Amino acid sequence: MADLKKLAEEIVGLTLLEAQELKTILKDEYGIEPAAGGAVMMAGPADGAGAAAEEEKTEFDVILKSAGASKINVIKEVRGITGLGLKEAKELVEAGGKAVKEGVSKDEAEEIKGKLEAAGAEVEVK
Repeated sequence: MADLKKLAEEIVGLTLLEAQELKTILKDEYGIEPAAGGAVMMAGPADGAGAAAEEEKTEFDVILKSAGASKINVIKEVRGITGLGLKEAKELVEAGGKAVKEGVSKDEAEEIKGKLEAAGAEVEVK
């Protein structure tokens, strides 16, 4: 266990150039490539017999399903989140089923969902 901690400390202490070189070695010699989130994924067998590892989703869409009873409060929150004008925010809220924000991180999506639900909206994160 101590060896793993030492290895982790050494990896964290790498310079950018050393990290790039390590990435190249892992890719060329072992078939390991970093995923989009920076995590390391193992490459599947060359013959394609193995199932491909599914990457973790990194971008989410926040969908406003309905405004609920407090439509005015929801419109205010949508304006604050998106920066839209009053008319555009009202149209988005009244349309329902439309994305308030697209391609955001999981944390940001959860934060937006919390704000909209606090205002009385029904929200879905996809």
